[in-house]
Amino acid sequence: MPASQRVVGATLLLFLLLQALFLASATLIDDADEDPEELEELLAIDEEVGQNGDGGGAHSRTSEAEMLRRAQRIVLELGNENAKKVIDTNEAVLLLGYAPWCPRSAELMPRFAEAATVLREMGSSLVVAKLDAERHGKAASLLGIKGFPTILLFVNGSALAYRGGFTKEEIVIWARKKTGVPVMRISSPSAAEELLRQHQMFIVGLFDKYEGPQYEEFVKAAITDNEVQFAETVDINIARLLFPDVGIEKKFLGLVKSEPERFENFEDNFEEQNILQFIEYNKFPLVTKLTELNSAKVYSSAIKLQVFIFAAADDLEDLHPLLQDIARSYKRNIMFVYVDNAEDNLAKPFMTLYGLESEKPIVTAFDNKIGSKYLLESDLTRNTLEEFCNGLLHGTLPPYFKSEPIPNEKGMIEKVVGRTFDALVLDSTENVFLEVYTPWCIDCKSTSKQVEKLAKHFKGLENLKFARIDASSNEHPKLQITNYPTLLLYLAGDKSNPVKVSKKSSLKDLIAFINKNVKPDVDSGNSDKKQDKKDEL
Repeated sequence: MPASQRVVGATLLLFLLLQALFLASATLIDDADEDPEELEELLAIDEEVGQNGDGGGAHSRTSEAEMLRRAQRIVLELGNENAKKVIDTNEAVLLLGYAPWCPRSAELMPRFAEAATVLREMGSSLVVAKLDAERHGKAASLLGIKGFPTILLFVNGSALAYRGGFTKEEIVIWARKKTGVPVMRISSPSAAEELLRQHQMFIVGLFDKYEGPQYEEFVKAAITDNEVQFAETVDINIARLLFPDVGIEKKFLGLVKSEPERFENFEDNFEEQNILQFIEYNKFPLVTKLTELNSAKVYSSAIKLQVFIFAAADDLEDLHPLLQDIARSYKRNIMFVYVDNAEDNLAKPFMTLYGLESEKPIVTAFDNKIGSKYLLESDLTRNTLEEFCNGLLHGTLPPYFKSEPIPNEKGMIEKVVGRTFDALVLDSTENVFLEVYTPWCIDCKSTSKQVEKLAKHFKGLENLKFARIDASSNEHPKLQITNYPTLLLYLAGDKSNPVKVSKKSSLKDLIAFINKNVKPDVDSGNSDKKQDKKDEL
């Protein structure tokens, strides 16, 4: 795999991973410091107001803002004075480190507060707290908060980095799993109905008894997994309320999702890694819509072949049935991801990576095992998409390398693009001095001036030509460049091993280098012309 592909792919992945982990802007709710001893009294007042209201008037209905303020009061505010005491005197503390100016902190804080409310209602003894890490720098340093936002779980004073998602549900699941409740035990129909209401996705396990090696593997998988709620029961009738296709077997495991492909049956041996792999390959919908919240999960999926469909929301409505049908045929082998073109933060990095701009639906693909990317270059139809996916699955699809349009103009320094690299550089009978640059490169401008002087000096040498390529807009499998500018001399007798030229060389050194490596054509009569130009310089 070309190094340039690896760098570009890794940069895109890192860029989008950071977008998913640190979310877009929202309004920060600024809470005053509160004494933990006042917490119960404040909550009791809230409850009393709710119970004694007029029952139907505007004042009796709790607005979303009021609910959020109440949730925020459940989150204990820490400072330099009380942070260490709270951490040391509580068995488990879930802490959000934030900064008031940080928009990502602002987006996360309401979800964090809502998670605290849910944990409290579930009877969790977990203390949920927050710390203005900028205002209380001493406490932030003591607790190991180095960026914003940061979530840490302290168990008996020891910190555990947060590895869950960033929705209310995901925060609750992760916190419960890491504080001794990895599995919800379902013992009644009402509990089963509540599970269905609360969770869009969960694992259900049916066991004859809550013991034995297979059950132990189930629990280990529940502890290891950071995202999905696990539930267990010994009652087959309750299991069938959650997963209707449960048979008469004494043990069963299935994944329930809130989508048309709702039920996934586990058919492997009850071992931790098998269960975790089953979740990884089945937790996504047939067609996943890419969002800032789920992008990190999409890119890190165990399904390494991924097809991305870029389209406007209206186009997707028409395409969705087709995409669902084809995705069903490649289930667990290819992940299908839809990206709304209107979401610039998500769509634009891909378009830049491919060098594309289009209002029509675009289909691309990645093989994350080998770092290759692909493009459906024909119109999107059932036949073309099926052929594209089949080629991706069987490794017969040619990789895509972006290229600018083939230029018409010619000059003293020839412009090379991805599509002309073979013809103008590798297949050319001439020696080729190639400048590889990018528009954003700081040193490229001065190097380009040197190359222009060099090209002018050797203008009469017919077996040598000068060329340049913009590596930000053009790719080629045999152009493995990671630093810019890069100067390469492709000798006519050995185009497979270009000679790298130091970009720090003086003009005099560059001239000497070319004179040494490129011999003039004796029959061309150009030796005198070359010498005359050298004298002029």
